[in-house]
Amino acid sequence: MILVALVQGLTEYLPISSTAHLILLPRLFGWPDQGLAVDVAANTGTLLAVIAYFRKDLAIYVRALFRDDEDGNRKGSRSARRMIPLLVLASVPVLVIGIPFEGWVAGDARSPGVIAWATIGFGLLLGAADRWGRQNRRLGQLNWLQALMFGVAQATALVPGASRAGVVISAGRLLGFDRESSARFAFLLAIPAGVFVVGNNVVDMLGGDLPVSQLPALLLVAALSAVVGYLVIGGLLGWLRRRSLQVFVGYRLALGAVLLVVF
Repeated sequence: MILVALVQGLTEYLPISSTAHLILLPRLFGWPDQGLAVDVAANTGTLLAVIAYFRKDLAIYVRALFRDDEDGNRKGSRSARRMIPLLVLASVPVLVIGIPFEGWVAGDARSPGVIAWATIGFGLLLGAADRWGRQNRRLGQLNWLQALMFGVAQATALVPGASRAGVVISAGRLLGFDRESSARFAFLLAIPAGVFVVGNNVVDMLGGDLPVSQLPALLLVAALSAVVGYLVIGGLLGWLRRRSLQVFVGYRLALGAVLLVVF
């Protein structure tokens, strides 16, 4: 369980696919699957991490939506007032595409071959987008069409190995946003997506036997993945202010090659 929490915390917000690592972890070491309860705890931890990290930003966005000044004008910049609606819009494609393909994503798509090729293919896309993408746009310049394109990109990350963070950052770079802005929107977009995933998993878990006896261990998994995820978010944003994403591209290509050889 501890290793699952560490892997989830380390990989959820790096552009290397947490889903791929969590699927492959028991296969590589010959362990039984960690089970739904552990997945829920780990996902809950990383969801709490991104909410905690962006708590001040989220508070600004919410206040900008509802608070008026003395002249009757909503407080906050135009970009702050629009951020919540833009996040909602960008979250629609993953629901529209994800629900019909849920069976495939949870079944055949979790094969090592699909994971390996997705890891390599989307890794090459990340490398190309980061190398040749423009950097003349900031997050405050995001418009409705661009938000929708971010959302369509996120929906493609339903394929295990694609990496939700990696695909959304790639979309941002192709749309001309700088690395930090692309990553920040990817992290913010993880909140509604994370709420949906955790909520869906909790419903599934409630339909079976609740692992009450495992509750202390599950709380530890959630706490550990939250702490690690929080540190990774800050570390990646700091990295992207000074460096490129090519190191993650190299890791993905190496990982994909190893998977093809091993499986």
